Amino acid sequence: MHVVRVVLAFLRVAALNELQYRANFVLQLIQSLLALGTGLVILALVFDQVTDLNGWTHPQILAVMGVHVMMGGLIQMVIQPNILQFMADIEEGTFDYVLTRPVDAQLLVSIRSFRIWQATDVLVGAVVLIIAVTRPGHAVEPATAMLFAASFLVGWAMLYSVWLILATTAFWFVHVDQIVDLLNGFYQAGRWPVGIYPGWLRHGLTFLVPLAYAITVPAEVLTSKVSAGAVAGAAAFAVVLVALARWFWRAGLRRYASASS
Repeated sequence: MHVVRVVLAFLRVAALNELQYRANFVLQLIQSLLALGTGLVILALVFDQVTDLNGWTHPQILAVMGVHVMMGGLIQMVIQPNILQFMADIEEGTFDYVLTRPVDAQLLVSIRSFRIWQATDVLVGAVVLIIAVTRPGHAVEPATAMLFAASFLVGWAMLYSVWLILATTAFWFVHVDQIVDLLNGFYQAGRWPVGIYPGWLRHGLTFLVPLAYAITVPAEVLTSKVSAGAVAGAAAFAVVLVALARWFWRAGLRRYASASS
């Protein structure tokens, strides 16, 4: 409950700050719709030439796109701003202020900043996903919806862990800003099902940057292309990644030299 109260307090502060600039909501919504429109045009052009991509139909890939937009919105809303602030603290020598707070340092660097208006991406992605899966003759059962929610949370935990692991290298190298561009670049590959990529890239997008588990698997749950067993396997892998991120974080803290020392 203490953790929940801390998260809600930071979320409230972020909301109050961003509500001062409500025009940003309109701008962010326009940006989200333009990005979605571009993706839909590309998808239409592809399926104007083929009937499926390695077994994936147009509605199924549309579901992947919806999950991709939703997850991307959460990354831009929660993970990326906090990671950027953490790396800035290391560079500027202000990370000491984090360590002096009576809250777990990893928790604090993960929740200090929220970009509230990025929630528009989450909403736009949800609309695309609903359109993709509510076609005639296909109904989403409550159990399937719950399994999707579980797989989506598992995927988010995986991506958070990867972001944190790479950002923690700042304790050793200090200037690691390019990591954000690298991860954002890799993330664009998740717009398509990983099964359409060559084997070497498919494995990389499964185990190194787990977009397969974070985006493709949740879409597969809703399109009946994957079983609950696969989601359980993804959850087990997520536990390993979260534990690894925590271990690496603690190793980085031991390496950190205070700016005042």
